[in-house]
Amino acid sequence: MKAWLPALLAGRLIRLAWLLPLAAVGLFTLISLAPIDPVQAYVGGRTSQIGPEQRDAIAAAWGLDRPAVERFANWLGQLARGDLGQSITFNAPVMQVIAARLPASLALIGLAFVLSFVLGTALGLVAGATRGRWPDRVIRTIAVVMAASPGFWVAILLVAFFAVGLGWLPACCATPPGQLAAEVTLADRWRHMVLPVATLSVVGIAPLVLHTRQSLVAFLDSPAARHLSAHGATPLHLAFGPGLRHAAGVALTLHLAGAGELFGGSVLAEAVFAWPGLGQATVRAATGADAPLLMGIGLATLLFVFAGNLLADVAARLADPRLRGPA
Repeated sequence: MKAWLPALLAGRLIRLAWLLPLAAVGLFTLISLAPIDPVQAYVGGRTSQIGPEQRDAIAAAWGLDRPAVERFANWLGQLARGDLGQSITFNAPVMQVIAARLPASLALIGLAFVLSFVLGTALGLVAGATRGRWPDRVIRTIAVVMAASPGFWVAILLVAFFAVGLGWLPACCATPPGQLAAEVTLADRWRHMVLPVATLSVVGIAPLVLHTRQSLVAFLDSPAARHLSAHGATPLHLAFGPGLRHAAGVALTLHLAGAGELFGGSVLAEAVFAWPGLGQATVRAATGADAPLLMGIGLATLLFVFAGNLLADVAARLADPRLRGPA
C-alpha cells in the first residue's frame, strides 16, 4: 500500500466523523421548519373523511406530537442501532426504500458519469488541438450553452423532440408502463435509459470540455510538446497521445469531485422521466414532509459525495506525485 494512502484515508474519515452530525442537525432543522404538515400531506384529498381524533392518532403514531428535539434524539437512538426509521410516504423501513431504489439511481448516474467523461474529455482534446479555429469555437460555444442550461429544460426538450416529435424513444419510466417485469427485455430497458442518461450527462460534459481544453493547451505550449512537433507530430496526435495522458488525471479528478452534482441532477431527471430511483423518492418525501426518509436519503447523498471526493483526492495524487507529500 502506498505510504500516503493511509494518512489520506485517516484524515478524510476524521473529517467525515464531524461532518455527519453537523449535516444531520442541519437537515433535521430544515425539515422541521418546512411549512408542510406531514399529516395533511398523508391524508391528501381525504381531509373531509378524517376527523380531529384520527389526525391526532396519526400524528401520535409517527411521533409528530412530540417536540422536535425529542424526535431528533429518538432518531439518533435508532440510527445508533442501525435503524433509519419508518418512511411515512412509502409505509416501509427507510433502509428498505433506499435499498430498493438505489440500484436504479446508480445505474443512471454510472452511465451518465462514463458518457459525460468520455464525451467531455474527447471534445476538450479536439478543442485544444484546434484552438483558435472553427472546431474550437463551436465546441466551446456548445459547452457554455450546456453549462447554462437547466437540467429540467434539457429533459423537456429531449422529450419533446425524440419522444413526442420523432417517436423514437419512450418519454418516461424505466420499463414500458403496464408490462410485467418478466416480459421486459434488455433492449426495452436500454431504450428507456437513453433520454434520462443524456439529460444527466449534460451536467458533467461542459466543465470537462473547458478544463480538458485548458490543460491540453498548457501541454501544447510546453517544451516537450514543441520538441515532438518539431519531429513531425501533429496537434491531434499530440492531443490523443501524450496530451491525453497529461489531461486525463485532471479530467478524472474534476469529474469525481463533481459526483455530487450528478446526484443532484438525477433528482430532476428522475422527476421528469418518472424514473424509480432515489431522486423520485426524494421529491415524494419532500412534498410529504417525510422526515425519516429525507434524513436517510440526505445521509446517503453525503456518503456518496464523500466517496466521490475521496476518489478524486486519490486520483489527483496518483496523477501528480507532488501532491503526495514527502516520501
